[in-house]
Amino acid sequence: MSSSQWFLSQGRTRLWVAVAGTALAAALVACGGGGTDAPSGSTPPAAATGSYTSGAISGFGSIIVNGVRFDDSGAQVFDDDGNRRGSDDLKLGAHVEIEASRIDRAGGSGTATVIRYGSEIVGPVAAVNSAASTFTLLGQTVETTSTTVFDDSLAGGLSAMTTGLVVEIHAQWDAARSVYVASRIEDKPNATSYKLRGTVANLDTTARTFSMGGAVLNYGSATTVPTTLANGAWVRVNLQTTPSNGQWMVTNFGNESRSRGDHSEAEVKGIITAWTSATQFSVDGLAVDATNATFREGTAGVVLGARVEVEGAMVNGVLVATKVHLEDSSSHGRGEDYELHGTVSALDTSAKTFSLRGLTVSYGSATWKDGSEAQLANGSRVEVKGDLSSDGATLTASRIDFE
Repeated sequence: MSSSQWFLSQGRTRLWVAVAGTALAAALVACGGGGTDAPSGSTPPAAATGSYTSGAISGFGSIIVNGVRFDDSGAQVFDDDGNRRGSDDLKLGAHVEIEASRIDRAGGSGTATVIRYGSEIVGPVAAVNSAASTFTLLGQTVETTSTTVFDDSLAGGLSAMTTGLVVEIHAQWDAARSVYVASRIEDKPNATSYKLRGTVANLDTTARTFSMGGAVLNYGSATTVPTTLANGAWVRVNLQTTPSNGQWMVTNFGNESRSRGDHSEAEVKGIITAWTSATQFSVDGLAVDATNATFREGTAGVVLGARVEVEGAMVNGVLVATKVHLEDSSSHGRGEDYELHGTVSALDTSAKTFSLRGLTVSYGSATWKDGSEAQLANGSRVEVKGDLSSDGATLTASRIDFE
């Protein structure tokens, strides 16, 4: 299969990544990879030249993604329905796409112009497997890891997950194991509808049903149906909160196709979700052409389900790679996976904890810079670096700097 044939065969267009305005876009739509009608919310501005970054938020002050600190003070923030949001809606562990000015690699900084975010699943917990660190909801298996952030409303992490609890999952799809690997989990007690992103299977256009993982979805009452609906297509659906005859009722299909335009530099961290070869694959649904890339660790490990960091440029919706780096999961847990900047609140000197940007911070084993523990008070401005506790609900500080 040639490179052009392979790219045209990619039918899974995740979140906001799409190819538009070219013959390649037309081919993708023709084979089931296109999107839906535009959302009713605000329309994000056209993509600017500059940089494109995709990954999970690992810190704030302003926003830190893939090791780069982006100034988000002037950025426009949108959810996955295209609705305008504020920077306070961005949470640790949430997956984002950032359009920005050119990145200063030496300084590890950039200025964000547009930030988009969105979760994969909203629904009720059906079962929990503590031994495997997994749980199921809406017929999908979700895996938690040492870097999964649990909202502070879920104290205890996985142990707080109980049957019937409605939660929102920010995750990456691991096609090799058919699981969603969660980067953030938060409760959603007031959800008026459920949400699911996944791959269409067993499409029955007569019964107007299809399956997604272990769930059967009925779209007979959906307000709009994408013309690209087909087996293998990646779609987002909103669901009624009560199933009918064992089927989840689709109220509408979300928008999954938005043009990103060209960017002179791009960096994406994620899981390989489609694979033909080490030079032709997709990361979280974004097609990658690594024909002329350098592979720091070689190509043997570049397989379906591998975690990679890819650098290059966005050209007609394809990431043309210059570098491919295999991510080593063992690199996590070394003391400073996460970084937070902000104002201390809810200080508890007995428990040696405080709250910072909606996360509980434990400072009992921290080292201090430009100050001491005795100076810590509500209202203090600090920078905290650390790792998540075993339950994922607390940041164990390794270093605290007063600002």
